[in-house]
Amino acid sequence: MGARELHARASQDYEAKLAATQKLLIQAACEFAPLKQASSLGAEDVVITHLVNSLELDIPVFVLETGALHAETLQLLERTRTNSRAPVEVYRPVHEAVVQFVAREGATAMYRSIELRKACCGIRKMEPLERALAGQKAWITGLRREQSAARAEVPAIDLGDVPKNGRAKINPLADWTWGDVWHYIAANEVDYNPLHDQFFPSIGCAPCTRAISLGEDFRAGRWWWEDEAAKECGLHVKNEEKAPA
Repeated sequence: MGARELHARASQDYEAKLAATQKLLIQAACEFAPLKQASSLGAEDVVITHLVNSLELDIPVFVLETGALHAETLQLLERTRTNSRAPVEVYRPVHEAVVQFVAREGATAMYRSIELRKACCGIRKMEPLERALAGQKAWITGLRREQSAARAEVPAIDLGDVPKNGRAKINPLADWTWGDVWHYIAANEVDYNPLHDQFFPSIGCAPCTRAISLGEDFRAGRWWWEDEAAKECGLHVKNEEKAPA
């Protein structure tokens, strides 16, 4: 049974959520331009990209190609670049920084300590993210309140970082359930990462992502060797909460 058949269960107020999400994306395109959608090519993000294209909004999509993604993710990236109306930008880490880090710490440094894992995320994700968002007033993410305890308070429009960097964060699926996400994918025949069919609800870099078992937390497959409280790469952590890498 694939992820669509397993998970597609619309909540009772799904249609109202969908309408509110469409309204929010249109509002964001008008009031927060220039802005971009950050896509990890996970289920939430392919839904948002499909909505952006369906609404014909001038919102570019960007993907952080860390150099450590699964082959399935890279294949979906190429299909997305081919089929998306919205431009899909790809940002990669500084090659020399990756080479030096691996030479100094080894290819499996992320397993040795949280500090080394965050340093790897800093090189492969955080620095490219800053380049991707340079000059933007906002960015769109696939964060949902249901994903983890750390995200339980995610608002539809997050202005928390505006005083620091002038950028708002738009979370159009904040109140969607996992069933809502997959209902949309199924109803609209949205292309998605086949790793979801292999019990990967959350997909990141290959060394740092595994499938989950029945009953495990949604994000249990991310950095599974770490304490639950540490399970963020830095992309979605408030500035004052970011630990030094």
